Amino acid sequence: MKERDSESFEALSQVLPNTSNATHMIQMAMVNSGSSAAAQAGQDQLDRSKWLLDCPEPPSPWHELKSQVMDSFRTKAKRFKSLRKQPLPKRILSILQAVFPIFGWGRNYKLTMFKNDVMAGLTLASLCIPQSIGYATLAKLDPQYGLYTSVVPPLIYALMGTSREIAIGPVAVVSLLISSMLQKLIDPEIDPLGYKKLVLTTTFFAGIFQASFGLFRLGFLVDFLSHAAIVGFMGGAAIVIGLQQLKGLLGITNFTTNTDIISVLRAVWRSCQQQWSPHTFILGCSFLSFILITRFIGKKNKKLFWLPAIAPLIAVVVSTLMVFLTKADEHGVKTVRHIKGGLNPISIHDLDFNTPHLGQIAKIGLIVALVALTEAIAVGRSFAGIKGYKLDGNKEMVAIGFMNVLGSFTSCYAATGSFSRTAVNFAAGCETAMSNIVMAVTVFVALECLTRLLYYTPIAILASIILSALPGLIDINAAIHIWKIDKFDFLALIGAFFGVLFGSVEIGLLAAVVISFAKIIVISIRPGIETLGRMPGTDSFADTDQYPMTVKTPGVLIFRVKSALLCFANASSIEERIMGWVNEEEDEENTKSNASRKILFVILDMSNLINVDTSGIAALVELHNNLIQTGVELVIVNPKWQVIHKLTQAKFVNKIGGKVYLTIGEALDACFGLKV
Repeated sequence: MKERDSESFEALSQVLPNTSNATHMIQMAMVNSGSSAAAQAGQDQLDRSKWLLDCPEPPSPWHELKSQVMDSFRTKAKRFKSLRKQPLPKRILSILQAVFPIFGWGRNYKLTMFKNDVMAGLTLASLCIPQSIGYATLAKLDPQYGLYTSVVPPLIYALMGTSREIAIGPVAVVSLLISSMLQKLIDPEIDPLGYKKLVLTTTFFAGIFQASFGLFRLGFLVDFLSHAAIVGFMGGAAIVIGLQQLKGLLGITNFTTNTDIISVLRAVWRSCQQQWSPHTFILGCSFLSFILITRFIGKKNKKLFWLPAIAPLIAVVVSTLMVFLTKADEHGVKTVRHIKGGLNPISIHDLDFNTPHLGQIAKIGLIVALVALTEAIAVGRSFAGIKGYKLDGNKEMVAIGFMNVLGSFTSCYAATGSFSRTAVNFAAGCETAMSNIVMAVTVFVALECLTRLLYYTPIAILASIILSALPGLIDINAAIHIWKIDKFDFLALIGAFFGVLFGSVEIGLLAAVVISFAKIIVISIRPGIETLGRMPGTDSFADTDQYPMTVKTPGVLIFRVKSALLCFANASSIEERIMGWVNEEEDEENTKSNASRKILFVILDMSNLINVDTSGIAALVELHNNLIQTGVELVIVNPKWQVIHKLTQAKFVNKIGGKVYLTIGEALDACFGLKV
């Protein structure tokens, strides 16, 4: 095949040494062939080239935006018209189903489903109650605020959410975010009331942002935190949370407010040299071992899924009895003491919009909103995929946003979907979001009746419960997988991990986002360029590095840019690399055949390019001028609508003699006057 290509090239190089444009080449090919079929083929190529050059003007960005908005309004208008045709009761029901999905699945709800949801909800509550108390202490709040957050938000989500399995409540990472960032504004130990107001105001802002993302379809903002960044951030946060629990596990009184690993380890070392409680440490480690053992048994035997779920509650009950009976609180074991019971108090008056820290609170609310949404949607989609249904991302954002806004009115801090509790809910056989309602009612009963019994609950047990939940946040397998697939993504993971570990939560998130954007910029500035060759026995052209068996056409270099945009950031680089390849190829040909062969054409496949700016066009003009000086002609293949329109407007198509074709095969036929 290579020999045939070489013979064709040598024959044509004598006929077409200085071809100026596509029309002349096709005419010469028709004259030489003396065939009506060749003439017809040449005319067809000209016609197809005109298709490209005579296409209508593409819509402007403003027109595209206007069309998208109008399409959205048309869709809503059609729904509204269809609603108007329905009877009033059906119309009201349709509106309620759109806003509150519970009116949809509730119509087909059965008693057997309710039994499964009750069992799942009770199992969920047994895990939720001790975890909520622990996460509230992690957020530097009184224990009851964790229980409050497990009552109202799950009820709101059950009405508005679309996930059947997700378990709503306080989570470790969000609790750490709130405490680590807000305690820089107000010390919770010096001014607990002022700190509580900041937490509730932050929750309000987080809910507003989350609901806005859903209402205005801005969910893409959540994608700024890539999967790799979240894996690294979660891993670093888990270690930071674990180190902070050493305060409760060791019975330390004075502890650092910093979250970086060096400050925490320094504080632990100093406290251990001065004063710590061995009784507290032994008690905490004993029940931590018990919880971890039950979790191991639950993984080995799926039928015992309930055992690790109720283990934290068992640990709370048994340790509370032990402290009460042995009076260990008089021997250095610190306890929870008073937990305020009763229904969530109204807290609208606690929202502080006159604080001088309002701007910083809004920023923290945005960060909390993004992290909470990322975790909730990831958890919801994972289990929705297992059950075989699709999660509505926009509705999820609206539901989570509204539950946090209303939660801030009822003494709740930021809630989201918990992976560990959702896994328990799924394993317990939940059918619908009714399990969240059962859990919320159970927690409310505990608030009404059981808070006094928690007076002697050791703080070390709360620390051990939080520690037992942390291994699920460190996903080593995901980190290894990311390392194998994409080293740049792994760099974002490492940046988030070490940023959280040695800096702060904000630094970790910032590092992850910066590295992710740097990846995009580097790919844009230095896009790959493929040299193409024909696959043997076919009319397809592919990357010569990926497919070494491809056949190169003598006298022709075919390039394809692996980028969607030819712009100021990458245009010069692409032009320089193409010229470098042309010069290198000519030097190689001169060395091999003593200048008997020469590069005549450079074919640039633009099938990947979606758009081009003025810098990109200027680079193409410079590339064309440089090629002309070396006796090489530039040919364009398969430009997209926006690209060919801008090239035509800039009169670049005229400069290259109209050599624009639909396929690489047609470009070769036009260049050489026969099919290669």
